[in-house]
Amino acid sequence: MYNTYIFDLDGTLLSTLGDLAASCNYALRTNGMPERTIDEVRVFVGNGVKKLMERAVPNGEDNPAFEKTYSDFRKHYMEHNLDTTKPYDGVMDLLKELNSRGKKVAVVSNKFYAATQELCRHFFGNIVQVAIGEREGIRKKPAPDTVIEAMRQLGVTTEGTVYIGDSDVDIETARNSGMPCISVLWGFRDRDFLLQHGATTLVDTPADILSQGINA
Repeated sequence: MYNTYIFDLDGTLLSTLGDLAASCNYALRTNGMPERTIDEVRVFVGNGVKKLMERAVPNGEDNPAFEKTYSDFRKHYMEHNLDTTKPYDGVMDLLKELNSRGKKVAVVSNKFYAATQELCRHFFGNIVQVAIGEREGIRKKPAPDTVIEAMRQLGVTTEGTVYIGDSDVDIETARNSGMPCISVLWGFRDRDFLLQHGATTLVDTPADILSQGINA
């Protein structure tokens, strides 16, 4: 059934919340703003790091110090994005199994491009053939543009392709890209939230993804 697997990154393949929260609070603290709790940051993530900081900074982009705070976040995060980040349990086994069966694998993230590339290289090497993050000139998720670019680089179409993510943004991205979506339950959003936002296939562990068409 599926021969191509396109994954979200944060909350799907990698547990990144701790490092995102640390960099967010570093930037807020540096600019004299109140820090955020880990649960607040969990709610803020999912639409890219700029949107994360828009939500974290008082008055968002209207704050005169927003651009500096956002820049401080990006600099700190590029230096500290490996402090606590790691693959979720079972993720590496899943990716290796997909690779051994000749499946094509890509990552499409709303994380900025350099960080997406660095994290994928560090943790996944050549197991992930294509990694695309947010960059100028291409609309980010839930627009289908980055997914379409990943398929172009992989040389595939939507036929036999599935999208896997942990959020409402991922559900909408899959819908806009014309492909099914597998929603994971170990990420930043819970079952009720995902169901309320249109999830149709939910999995409890990475190994459960293997039963969703890999043998077809």
